[in-house]
Order: sequence, then structure tokens, then C-alpha cells
Amino acid sequence: MPRIEIDGRTPDPDLLATALLNQYGHFTAMQVRGRRARGLDLHLARLSSATAEVFGTGLDTDLVRRHLRGSLTEEYADSAVRIQVLQLDPGGAPSIVVLLRPPVDMPRAPQRLRSVRHLRPLANIKQVGGSFGQSYHGRAARTAGFDDALLTADDGAVSETSIANIGFFDGSAITWPDGPALEGITKQLLRRHGPAAGLTSKAGRVTLDEVPAYRAAFVANSQGIAPVSAIDDIPLRVDDDLMSALYNVYESAPWDAI
Repeated sequence: MPRIEIDGRTPDPDLLATALLNQYGHFTAMQVRGRRARGLDLHLARLSSATAEVFGTGLDTDLVRRHLRGSLTEEYADSAVRIQVLQLDPGGAPSIVVLLRPPVDMPRAPQRLRSVRHLRPLANIKQVGGSFGQSYHGRAARTAGFDDALLTADDGAVSETSIANIGFFDGSAITWPDGPALEGITKQLLRRHGPAAGLTSKAGRVTLDEVPAYRAAFVANSQGIAPVSAIDDIPLRVDDDLMSALYNVYESAPWDAI
């Protein structure tokens, strides 16, 4: 059963209603196992920088950790966690909302993506609720039998999927599209730890027309990593060696105590 705490306490109905009616804010999502999370410093840095940009104020990241730590009872030591920063008191400090749900890992089955002409506004901020267009196109792609939508500019330049970063592999290095996209935590972990395993990466322009030139592609978000087997009617090889290397790098990233 989900659990929610606001500023370190279980909200009463009035406070919960206030939070539901005030969705201007940002968040980070992480998987917690044994009260530990990968890339905790990256999550806290994301929350801090977004709070400064969205609310024009600082964020006490030690307080965020204390609230998260206090919510992770024995029952919720393994959880899918969402930490939101919302302005519930006009003129007051932003509130810290911790939402806990059962843990989840991304299925490793290959994904099929449908390209759409859409770019998420303010893509550098992980927005509470996401943008409507992002959610709409992701849902429409799944209804049409795809796994997700691939967001592109009018000229076909790739940015991200509706819920994940996408990487393209040419046989020697990973290219992360340089279109507007959220700097995902799993993407940052792969860039941080990949070089030690021989997985180098760079940012660069990738268009739909250029997709067939790549050896493989994959998606990465807070739930994990999965290969991409097709974009629209363009088939992509599932590179087992690449995926094995990506999984090894991701799983070798240390779990940080909360």
C-alpha cells in the first residue's frame, strides 16, 4: 500500500487535499533497497538545483534525507520512492513530500518506440505530473501497441522518450541525443561509471534518419535499463554484449545509505 508523508508527518485530509490541489513543483524518483539508493548525491543535487530554479530559494538536502530516512520503516525498506518539492504555504518554504510504493524494476524485454513531434517544455526540470503532451503521447503510443513515445523536434532530431533517456551505440561509444531532455539519474550513473568498464559516451545530435546507422539503442530511467528493438518501422539489433555491459555498470554503482 502506498505511503505518503509531508514534511516528515502523515498528512491529515486537509493537508493532503492542499497537496493535490497545488501541483506546481518538481520531484525525483528512485528505487530504494534496504534503505539505500543508487546515486543519492545526484538525486539531492537535482532537487536542490530545481528548487532554486522553480522557487528561487535553497533546499536543505540534509532535511530531505532525514524525512526520507524516517519514512523508510521496516515495511518500506524496499520501495519505489518519489520525493516532491511543492509550495503548499504561499510565501512559505517549499514542502517536502515523500511518496513510497512497492519496488519495481524495468522489464528487460526489448522496447518498440513510436516517434512523435513533441518536445517537453522546461525539460531540464522533472515536473510534478509531467507535461500534458508528454503524458498524452506516451499513453497514445502504448494504446497503439508500442512501449513508449520517442519525442522529437520538427526536423526529426531525437530528444528523449516520454519517461526515459535514450542512448545510441555505434559500436565504440554511446551517443546521448543533445535535444531538450531531462538529465536522468541512471544516465548520469552510466556516464559516471561507464568509462571504467570501457563504455564511453558523448552528447550529439541524432535524427530519425540517422537511426539505422547505429548498431543498437537502449532506454534508461529510474527503474533501470532496457534495449530498443524498433523505432517506428526501423528495426534495431538488440546487442547482447552492450546490454550485458550496461547492466553490469548500472548494477556495480554503489548503493548509498540514506
